Amino acid sequence: MDSTIPRDNKERLKAILFRQRNIIFCLLLVLVTVTVYWQVGEHEFVSLDDGMYVSENQRVMQGLTAESIKWAFGFTGIAYWHPLTWLSHMLDVQLFGLEPGMHHITNLILHILNGLLLFLVLKGMTGDFWRSCFVAALFVLHPINVESVAWIAERKNVLSTFFLMLTLITYWHYSKRPSYSRYLLTVVVFAMGLMSKPLLVTLPLVLLLLDFWPLERIRLISSPSGTNRITAMLPKFQGTRIGYLLLEKVPFFILAMVSVILSIISARGHGIVLSVQEMPLHLRLANAIVSYMGYIGKTVWPHKLAVFYPYPEMVPLWLTIVTGLWLLGVTFLILRKMERFPYLTVGWIWYLIALLPIIGLVQAGLWPAMADRWAYIPLIGIFIIAAWGFPELLKLWHHKKAGLAAMAATVISVILVVTWVQIRYWANSISLYRHALDVTIKNDVAHNNLGAALYFSGNVDEAIFHFIEALRIMPDYKAASDNLKTALATYGKNKKAVANMENLLKVYPADPTIHYLLGNLYRNSGEIDKAIGHYEKALTGRPEFSEAMYNLAMCYATKKAYEKALVLLNRMIEIRPNAIGAYYNITAIYAKQNKKVESILWLKKAIKKGFKNWELLKVDTKLENIRETEYYQSLMRKH
Repeated sequence: MDSTIPRDNKERLKAILFRQRNIIFCLLLVLVTVTVYWQVGEHEFVSLDDGMYVSENQRVMQGLTAESIKWAFGFTGIAYWHPLTWLSHMLDVQLFGLEPGMHHITNLILHILNGLLLFLVLKGMTGDFWRSCFVAALFVLHPINVESVAWIAERKNVLSTFFLMLTLITYWHYSKRPSYSRYLLTVVVFAMGLMSKPLLVTLPLVLLLLDFWPLERIRLISSPSGTNRITAMLPKFQGTRIGYLLLEKVPFFILAMVSVILSIISARGHGIVLSVQEMPLHLRLANAIVSYMGYIGKTVWPHKLAVFYPYPEMVPLWLTIVTGLWLLGVTFLILRKMERFPYLTVGWIWYLIALLPIIGLVQAGLWPAMADRWAYIPLIGIFIIAAWGFPELLKLWHHKKAGLAAMAATVISVILVVTWVQIRYWANSISLYRHALDVTIKNDVAHNNLGAALYFSGNVDEAIFHFIEALRIMPDYKAASDNLKTALATYGKNKKAVANMENLLKVYPADPTIHYLLGNLYRNSGEIDKAIGHYEKALTGRPEFSEAMYNLAMCYATKKAYEKALVLLNRMIEIRPNAIGAYYNITAIYAKQNKKVESILWLKKAIKKGFKNWELLKVDTKLENIRETEYYQSLMRKH
């Protein structure tokens, strides 16, 4: 019996598959992505921002109520204005409660939709099925995008990208058949994207790029022969439509500007914008330049991906110059070839401008050197370059189709494995921060956050170690200092705490932070002489260690070595002119010495600096000698 399919049936089957290949690819993309990412359904909330956005946010935990919706559209006190993101979290709580797995699944669904829409819009605009497939597959499956999907707090990223993709699709349909209704729909969808995350402020520029390629609403005019060499390098645009296309983008630019203004107002109102004193502008610029290269490096070789990359203390000048020249050179060469290879220009400029809002020239809150989530949208441009560029490089090869297919299959297979592994690190806070410490150096944030996660899991010993490590890297890290105090309080005056620190001292015998912490333990237990010894060693290693200076002064005051205490407190004021506690304790020391004039003088200075603890003034026995003075009496009458 002949089991072969007749030729006409084969051709009919091939025609059916060809017509349905969009649907087949979309189903395959969904299947593979779900298979790789399904493990997020068993993941927990992580301590970095998930509590702030969902699990500890009282407004969000109410679900969708009139009160919570009103709150979402106000300035909520968290970074910037993104009401639709808040509403999406509230809807999840309304539907699923605080089951973290379902919140993760929502992120996954949005990520898959983003990939499908990216495929459809590229396929629609370019007509190229296979290249569009490759871009969508890279976007959905690349490990650098794991952070945006596996982190519940990054709902804003996947949600805003969803509206970005809808904006591109509606704009594409508008460009084919312009109408007021299609234009208005595009503007509205873009506004919804901005209400999810203001990162989309550069999208109007992306729309202009798409007007050039692949929509070809802007065309180039070749430079005439005979013009000078420099002029001939630069393309000329057909000028009849550019004015109209720019005018067409004005509402988009206005919405983007409104979003920027709202974000600035929100961030400044909550005091989270970092000043140039806290983070110098030259360091921001150097890190921004190097980061442009860094994201491409992590795309090509996605290893050592972490939830937090510590900001560098400095960036070598040579590295900044070399990277800057490389960026300028690549940009120049690509612009020279924009007529022949328009996809290079669109992909590269997409990447450059999409990173601008988060490259770090303006910083707010806890700002890392880089962040995988920030590459979610910009790297689409690099994926476009790869999808259209490699076939061009291999166009003269006889086995081009087979070679490209093998190359694509290899790339996708490798990133599938890396992505699967990377997702596992996001299972819980402990595994997430342990991995960050494995792949980064001097990561004070990861040490502190791992310490907090270990503390709440009952592992206080290891938690203390990581808090100390965080403080060794960043001595003025207040969160780590507060967490360490809490962890040490768990021990109380137990000798185990001291033994723990003494063991650390054997590893780091001259470490100022460990000496300072041991000094605190001995001071709390009343062993003042031992405390003094450790505080002095802390100051030997770090002469400007103001906290050690203050505590040592208090120990000297306890032993009535007032002159030594005064010297230290005055040094502290030189370092920290607004240290109210130092002013007050100088007041108290002079009062104990019955030096009333000096005591009142320093009390006035303390009040001028902001001291307002009037109850302490009333009960503090150290001030007994100045209670009868006229100034003290007048203060008590006023307060």
